[in-house]
Amino acid sequence: MWDPNTYLRYGDERSRPFHDLLARVPADRPRTVVDLGCGPGNLTVTLQQRWPQARISGFDSSREMVDKALGLGSGVDFAVADVRDWAPDPTVDVVVSNAVLQWVPGHETLLARWAGELPAGAWLAVQVPGNFDAASHRALGAVAADPRWSELLRDLLRSAPVLDAVGYATLLTGAGCAVDAWETTYVHLLPARDVVDHPVLSWMEGTALRPVRASLGGDTTAWADFRATLNRRLAEAYPVRDGLVYFPFRRHFFVARTGAHAVTGAPPAVRKNP
Repeated sequence: MWDPNTYLRYGDERSRPFHDLLARVPADRPRTVVDLGCGPGNLTVTLQQRWPQARISGFDSSREMVDKALGLGSGVDFAVADVRDWAPDPTVDVVVSNAVLQWVPGHETLLARWAGELPAGAWLAVQVPGNFDAASHRALGAVAADPRWSELLRDLLRSAPVLDAVGYATLLTGAGCAVDAWETTYVHLLPARDVVDHPVLSWMEGTALRPVRASLGGDTTAWADFRATLNRRLAEAYPVRDGLVYFPFRRHFFVARTGAHAVTGAPPAVRKNP
């Protein structure tokens, strides 16, 4: 179960990659814009200002997230759906997927299918986290390997479930797209206001820790112990400096235009911003 309020604890930091991604989509007057994995909808509704003439739709597999999105009263068409089952209709000119596909095993096949099903000249814009080797994930893996929890969590944690920017560029050019792909590391300065909970723990509770908590079930003691153990490791990995924690977070992006590579002969652009 997703908790929209927990996810939105760091709303500003989580929204920046979305806006950076959309800044590279030069679509002029799209007919339909779809946000796959729209979450609580706060970012999806901004697409109305960007393309006021377009029909905007948002889909998410979480009923809790979609209910939160519907509560915005925006006029966007929000609905519960699995991205694995989604297929574009002929009017879809822009597809956005922000921090979603890392949860979908085999999403490379999905991307190739969407590229083939979208109309020629449509835009496919995707961002996925690229921080699976970060100290936060190493700490999570170490705690999950503890004998107290390892049996329950053995098959839960994922190692690098995404490609890098070059991998996505290669995949989408192979599907006939022109591609702009890049990587960026954001350094989030997280205020350390709480003397108990480390801010990176609070961040992870909105995403990476969600399946861990679900796997521990209703055992509140097990969850409290797991959380406290991880909190200590994160405090060592990310020390507080002048009231702030410096939290580097790497992300992979690509914007692909369907059918454009074959028409223009334009090579893919791959940028790497350290």
